[in-house]
Amino acid sequence: MTNMKIDAAPANIHWGYFDAQLAPVAEIESGSTVVIETLPAAFPEDLPADTSLLTPDHIKALKEVRLGGPSDRFVNGPIGPHMLTGPIYVKNAKPGDVLQVDILDIELKQDWGFSAILPNLGTLPDEFTNYQRKHTLIDRQSKTGKCPWGSVVDLDPFFGIMAVAPPPEWGPVGTPEPRAFGGNMDNKDLRPGTTLYLPIFAEGALFSVGDGHGKQGHGEVCITALETALTGTFRLTVRKDLEIAMPYAETEDWFLAMGFNMSLDEAAKQAVREMLKIVQANTSMDRDDAYMLLSMVADLHVTQLVDINKGVHMILEKKYLL
Repeated sequence: MTNMKIDAAPANIHWGYFDAQLAPVAEIESGSTVVIETLPAAFPEDLPADTSLLTPDHIKALKEVRLGGPSDRFVNGPIGPHMLTGPIYVKNAKPGDVLQVDILDIELKQDWGFSAILPNLGTLPDEFTNYQRKHTLIDRQSKTGKCPWGSVVDLDPFFGIMAVAPPPEWGPVGTPEPRAFGGNMDNKDLRPGTTLYLPIFAEGALFSVGDGHGKQGHGEVCITALETALTGTFRLTVRKDLEIAMPYAETEDWFLAMGFNMSLDEAAKQAVREMLKIVQANTSMDRDDAYMLLSMVADLHVTQLVDINKGVHMILEKKYLL
């Protein structure tokens, strides 16, 4: 399929929310490859003092894109800081189908990133009560970041947000929470070479992406990663042979199941249940045997602790599936 490039122009960005009524910025055939430029999840006060580091598209978007969308559309849930590129309409995608998102490549787009502590948020909200923002200089050639306290970090970029549109009846939905349509999953294992599957709730799927992270640990404990701008290359394919209720992912070597809930325990339970579905869909094992297998060889990870709905994911190596 023909490649398409979508830049981070204001007309291609929605800021802080998802909405099935958003007009698509592009329309593609199923199986097409698209290159998507994004901007960081940043407010004007998050910008570095050295204005030479700023890209023209970011400056323009901050001036022209309205946070939260049209004033006559009430956003359900908190509005997020995330500037998202999209949505992209995929032809022949219908509610009940699945969007297969092959993550082909992710490149660093700018020479800086930032991390912040937000009062009353994060994993230890009662212990870190002063607002802090620190900028990290990025060397795109070496893929490293020089932190202001001196650490040099090897970068491993990924998108915190990949999503289809929420169900139309939900109206506009804020970006902070991960949900069944994807969204703010903040999962660092969704890197190039991974395929993500998202259940479709609206015609055309309406895929959006953003919230670039240069580096993040599992947990994202202070509420930010190294927030930066990225360019991603994706292949988007409609799957009518799959039926799923939650996002999941795979590589050649493993499956990844996800759980989202305000309770970490409930998120873990959901991740286990979703992995049981994956095992049974790909083997002849019954649920009891699959449960025992997961207890022996699958690993649960805390994806993030800070996005209202906490995230837990489970990874299972495919070599154990007969």
